[in-house]
Amino acid sequence: MKQFLLYFALFLTTVSASFAQTATPDWTNQYWTARWILHPTAPARQYGIYHFRKAIELPQKPAHFVVHVSADNRYRLFVNGKSVAMGPARSDTQNWNYETLDLAPYLQVGRNVLAAQVWYMGEGAPFAQMSYQLGFLVQGNGETERIANTDASWKIFHNLAYSPIKNDIPKLKTYIVAGDGDRVDAAQYPWGWEQPNFDDKTWVAAKPLGFVTKPRGFGTDGNWGLVPRTIPMMEEGIVRLATVRRSENGKMENSFLQGKSPTTVPANTKAVFLLDQGNLTNAYPELTVSQGKGATVTMGYAEALVDAKNQKGNRNEIEGRTLLGFDDQFIADGASKRTFRPLWFRTYRYLQLTVETKDEALVLEDLVGQFTGYPFEEKAQFATSDTTLKAIWNVGWRTARLCAGETYYDCPYYEQLQYTGDTRIQSMISLYVTGDDRLMRKAIMDYDHSRFNDGLTQSRYPSADFQVIPTFSLFWVCMIHDYWMHRQDDAFVKSMLPGILSVLNWHEQRVAKTGLNGPLEWWNFVDWSKWQNAGDETAGGVPSGARKGGSSILSLQQAYTYFRAGDLLAHYGKNELAEHYRELGRRLNKAVMAQCWDAGRGLVADKPIVPAGKNSFSQHANILAVLTDAVPAAQQAALVQKIMTDGSSDSLTQATFYFKFYLFEALKKTGLGDQFVAQLKPWRDMLAMGLTTFAENPEPTRSDCHAWSASPLYEFLSTTCGIRPGEPGFKSVRIEPFLGDLTTVDGKMPHPAGEIIVQFQKTPTGGLTGNITLPAPLTGTLRWKGKTLPLKAGKQAVSL
Repeated sequence: MKQFLLYFALFLTTVSASFAQTATPDWTNQYWTARWILHPTAPARQYGIYHFRKAIELPQKPAHFVVHVSADNRYRLFVNGKSVAMGPARSDTQNWNYETLDLAPYLQVGRNVLAAQVWYMGEGAPFAQMSYQLGFLVQGNGETERIANTDASWKIFHNLAYSPIKNDIPKLKTYIVAGDGDRVDAAQYPWGWEQPNFDDKTWVAAKPLGFVTKPRGFGTDGNWGLVPRTIPMMEEGIVRLATVRRSENGKMENSFLQGKSPTTVPANTKAVFLLDQGNLTNAYPELTVSQGKGATVTMGYAEALVDAKNQKGNRNEIEGRTLLGFDDQFIADGASKRTFRPLWFRTYRYLQLTVETKDEALVLEDLVGQFTGYPFEEKAQFATSDTTLKAIWNVGWRTARLCAGETYYDCPYYEQLQYTGDTRIQSMISLYVTGDDRLMRKAIMDYDHSRFNDGLTQSRYPSADFQVIPTFSLFWVCMIHDYWMHRQDDAFVKSMLPGILSVLNWHEQRVAKTGLNGPLEWWNFVDWSKWQNAGDETAGGVPSGARKGGSSILSLQQAYTYFRAGDLLAHYGKNELAEHYRELGRRLNKAVMAQCWDAGRGLVADKPIVPAGKNSFSQHANILAVLTDAVPAAQQAALVQKIMTDGSSDSLTQATFYFKFYLFEALKKTGLGDQFVAQLKPWRDMLAMGLTTFAENPEPTRSDCHAWSASPLYEFLSTTCGIRPGEPGFKSVRIEPFLGDLTTVDGKMPHPAGEIIVQFQKTPTGGLTGNITLPAPLTGTLRWKGKTLPLKAGKQAVSL
């Protein structure tokens, strides 16, 4: 544990309130002396927003003042009026995170006030929010900090100014589970509650909970099993809306958006202002208003506007379009400089202010956003002779950033849920572009914590709504294999082996006598494609043969996973198990080729071939047949070429953005990586449609920001630049660039030992020249059109 805490201290400088150095005593291994506290009379499992305060006296300014903080659902901590931290990092109740903070920079000699806003969303909580009940906790690290411990000496106020705005599915005509919006009545708000000079004499004493506070693995009952946060605090930064696109019954200049000129809405007026950020963002909007007693300001957020048919079209267009989206609302009390900020961040390109005044004019003083996201640093670089690829890189990076916070998100606007199929792709982007593996590691652990009695992982986690996608459990195993290939972390990977075996066993038990998988429970999602002859499947995204058995796609995905699991098991000395699963993979491959190969079309069908019957074909089945070597190696390149050029979507189900990740893997495997750049037309089409992030699906799409569609970032570095691990732990590198029609490519990516830098030029005769720089002690090989060259640490000129 001491080793972990030293690692934990590495990212101290990235947080608002610095993470502490190694904690003594070790609060992960003993009962805590602080108590969880809450309101003495308000319901603990119903919607409510609360404020906590405690004044402490310090005889001198401390060099360090370390505390451990958590809450359910969430908290925002202030010290002497300054916001210093938000948390806890999302998790489940038996792995409940706490933040370790050094408050010394914010403290002074004499009186200091610690204050926290804590909220419990009840039925309106996001699906990603798991919970036990309302509670707040501060544990001082040592004797000096013990005065901060939560107990009955803390005061609490139930803030009735808040009420939820239901952002329901029927209103938005889609699946949205990111939680309710906030309505705040300024007349009931305790303005200045976080400031040291606020008068809190009417506040009541907090109620300590009856049970002892404990870290995970202690005690006789449930509630919260406390564990240290393993990721840094979120990045923050100011973002401003760019343009006033439309005004109704009022006038607003762009200078208002720059914070330079207030806008006044007259009395008894309803004014609507449509504002454009210019690109999608995640931010806490902060609206400051004055006067206008009783005026209501509604803030609506959207990725894009929609027409009368609820279609988005070009994202830059506003004519004949309306904003249909997520709302917050603020009711002014007539005072000056009142600032409204929602409890949770909002995702928007377009923000619409609807102002309804009463007998007094309202002054809009300012509107600014506080960007939030995981603090990824863009360390990779990519440039080519085709300068238009830079836009795909930039938009892809924005997409990846907006889909990463305390967990990975499938999409920031609609769900904010961490799905395994998405996360595998997101993790590879993180490793290649940033070198930061902490969020990937946390995600792997989250899924391990999600396993239930069937032996599978849940499809998304943390999630208060239980959902299972068996194909995603397989991708969790593959994600661990990815981590193993890119990082030397044997203890962590070995700790995942029991979970891996439980997932593999569930699928093995469902292999039928035919040798293909048999009937499968749960939601066997593969891709949001328009599947042929899949009428027996009521859930979307599922090919035929899942519910009743016999799907070649699902059988091949099992084989794909068994081979990777075999590598892991053999590496850790479980050779008999490794060979068992490799043999099972080979048997699945053989069964698929025997029953699903259509010699006439030269394709693998989605189900066993029916003579003169309805046979379905997809890119997916054939991609997996290549990735598993079900198709002989000598035939693989021709098969991949065929599925990219043979037939339309009517005769061959096409992979959408998500599953193109596996198509690109097949291009690399078969030596067809030169065709990767030509496959980017759908991404160019999105840019032409005015998207500033990459969408979940081809048009019409629900989500405009889905990180699985940012996979070209990874491919630019792993395919175009050709950088991939040569062995587990990235102990060596294999570089095999595919330039296609490009004449030059320059790339840089982070490696645990330093930076890998490549600079390549294609010669007129089809050769390759350039320079490669490897960090010591990394070595490897360069491959180009069947030729190889050994690589050493340092900078070296290459020519093949």
